[in-house]
Formats: sequence, C-alpha cells, structure tokens
Amino acid sequence: MGLFDVHAHLTHPRLLPQVDEVLDHARSAGLSSIISNGLNPEDNQSVRDLAARCPLVRPAFGLYPVDAVLTEMAQQGLGYPREPGDWTAEEAVEWVREHAHEAIAVGEIGLDGYWVPEDLWQRQEQIFRSLVQVALDADKPIIIHSRKREQRCFEIVQELGAKRVNFHCFGSKVKRARRYAGEGYYFSIPANARRSESFTRMLETLPRDRLLLETDCPYLSPERDTTNEPANVSGTLAYAAELWGETETSVLEQLEENYCRLFGSPP
Repeated sequence: MGLFDVHAHLTHPRLLPQVDEVLDHARSAGLSSIISNGLNPEDNQSVRDLAARCPLVRPAFGLYPVDAVLTEMAQQGLGYPREPGDWTAEEAVEWVREHAHEAIAVGEIGLDGYWVPEDLWQRQEQIFRSLVQVALDADKPIIIHSRKREQRCFEIVQELGAKRVNFHCFGSKVKRARRYAGEGYYFSIPANARRSESFTRMLETLPRDRLLLETDCPYLSPERDTTNEPANVSGTLAYAAELWGETETSVLEQLEENYCRLFGSPP
C-alpha cells in the first residue's frame, strides 16, 4: 500500500531544479506513485524524460486548455504567463496520440473559461474533443481541467462516452460534483483542503469510492505563499481520516482501490 498524487507538475520551473529533493521528500512521506501531468509538447517531453529515469513518476501527456488556444490569445493581445510554443494545437494532439501508449493517463486536458475568452471556446472544445478521442482510442483514463467550464466538460465526456475520468481541483458547486460522481466520475482533492470549505465538503459528502488525492504542485499548498509538493498528500489523507472518523490506513485502502479502478494498476 502506498500514497499517491494523481496530479502534479514536477517539470514546473519552481520544482524541476530541485526535483530529486522533491522526490526524496515524497518517498519519505510514503508515496509510491506521482502522476506528473504534461501541458504541451515540450512539457510532455520533459515529463517523459523524468519518468524514464525515476520509477516513482508516472507520466500523463496532455495539452493544457489555455495552451491549446494560446497562439490565438496572443494574436488578440491577451496576456498569459506562458508564451505560445512553435507548434500548432493539431501537432500537440498528434504528439499525445503517438505517445499515449507510454502514459498512465491523458492529461492535463479540458476547458478553461477563466483565462480563455468566449470567442475561443469553440476552438478549445474542438481540441478537447480530439484529446478525449485519443484517450478513448488508447484506452487511457482522462485527467480534466474544467475551470469555469465544468458543465461543458461534463457534457462532452458524456457525449463521447468517456467513463474513466478524473476532475482535478474541481472548482464548481459541491452539489454538481455529487451529480457527476453519481455518473461514475472521480474527483481528486488537493492539499489545501483544510483551508477550503468546498474541498472539505467534497471529502465529507462525495461517494468515498470516487475520491483521489492530488497536489497540483507547485500550486495549492497547505500553507499560503509556499511551494507545494507531492509529499503534502499525507496531510490530506490525515484530514480525510479525521472527517470520516476512520484510521489513515482504512482511508488509504479505499483511496488505493479508487486509484486501481481508474488507472488500472496499483499506485
């Protein structure tokens, strides 16, 4: 039995320079699996390289929904912390298609209505649909970013028949999460759950067989203004045990079952 983090960004510039130390912390905390999610072709390759040299890291390849339309956003003069790459969205999708057999999941993919203007939503949806189909063709689970577009993400995966889906860092109403969980979808709870009323309520009220652990590191740290890392899932496990009135061992057994069911292998 081992702890896990289903949504990390180990290749982020805030983590990659000291990634070996970060991984040592994770091992010391009892982690046996960290799914590092790629954001675009360059990042996917970095994730691939890291996973090749470190068995603790399991690669997920994707195209972040902002990156999917970042060139168009730049043409409109819209700012974003990352510059567009020298690839098209179609080339990025093809990269994922060619390497999906190496990945534990297709992710991070989805829709974003926070950064992306409404006039680019149709283009964003087109790319998301292509990536969902890549996952279905490769028989891989999907890790979804759904910020401000939660309902549309749900509608698309339902329409395309995707069953093995995890909504990471779900930001909409808890009652909506409960409805999606009722359709069999999973929700990974980040490491800042103790200071989040919404994530606390998800831990309390979502079906326990639909819950997973994540960090979204380097973001969403348990403590404000600090860099998050995978070792911090241990705190979320302890918090879930408190809320459920169970031992950490019994909670981890349930979460491990959920991981196996979604990803097809133990953490």
